Amino acid sequence: MPSPLGDKIRALRKQKKFSLDQLAELTDSSKSYIWELENKDDPKPSADKIGKIAAVLEVTTEFLLTDSTATPDETVKDEAFFRKYKTMPESTKKRIRRILESWDEDE
Repeated sequence: MPSPLGDKIRALRKQKKFSLDQLAELTDSSKSYIWELENKDDPKPSADKIGKIAAVLEVTTEFLLTDSTATPDETVKDEAFFRKYKTMPESTKKRIRRILESWDEDE
């Protein structure tokens, strides 16, 4: 019987239309490792792997590891975005800020 973690990973993977192979490649994991996370009763992922999976699926590690909600809400999506933003090169951050500023000018 899959765990809540496995159910969430599977649902998000399918929502993003990733195969097991694709998610495995994007997270530096094996296909069998992802399959085990999705299907084993009590998976024990490493912090590093769960962090990579959360980043690729655009959610937080906390969302994946808690037993609550089966789909991420806007707060979870925002937190995942801001974590990703923090790791972007400064040049990318500047472009994003310029885009946001241009939207403000239109109002």
